[in-house]
Amino acid sequence: MESNSKESEGKGKNILQGIAYGLIPHIGCIAFIIVSVLGATALMQFFKPILLNRYFFYILVLISVSFATISSAFYLKKNGILSSAGVKRKWKYLSTMYGSTIGINLLLFLVVFPLLANVTLSSPATGSLVSATGSTSSLKLQVDIPCSGHAPLITQELKTINGVTDVKFSLPNIFDVKYDSAKTSKSQILSLDVFKTYKATAI
Repeated sequence: MESNSKESEGKGKNILQGIAYGLIPHIGCIAFIIVSVLGATALMQFFKPILLNRYFFYILVLISVSFATISSAFYLKKNGILSSAGVKRKWKYLSTMYGSTIGINLLLFLVVFPLLANVTLSSPATGSLVSATGSTSSLKLQVDIPCSGHAPLITQELKTINGVTDVKFSLPNIFDVKYDSAKTSKSQILSLDVFKTYKATAI
């Protein structure tokens, strides 16, 4: 009975470690999303260069898997079974570690980031209101972002354009933009600096 209790406790700790290894590399993305939701412009500018790195996503995945691998290696070494035989013996431990690490990454990319990309608590800028003489036009963009964690960056950059009234993101890389045609145009939107890094195509 005591053995089962220790095994359950160890498994729970293992899952928590996997979740932590999945979350830690994404702190930059998470922080950017939080400050963008709150409308903290100065802090957004601090995190912006990080998200403008095209390889940032791949680096995060590598870091996440590396954390899990290093932790697993220490665990096997501590138990004196750092070998292929040890890996086979502790396959349940390793499966739980990597499974929870990969699981939290998928949860962030497929659920959390897409949801938060469309959340904002800040008031709309005066320039984003439709003028009396203008009319609301729509533009659907496909943006070459490496993952949904970059969606809040694209959304916030689009909202800096005078005349853009609303932006909605949907997986995998689609942005529905509504704008006042009296204040801006399709060509002006597509000329946004961020699209020099992540190419945007009207669809």
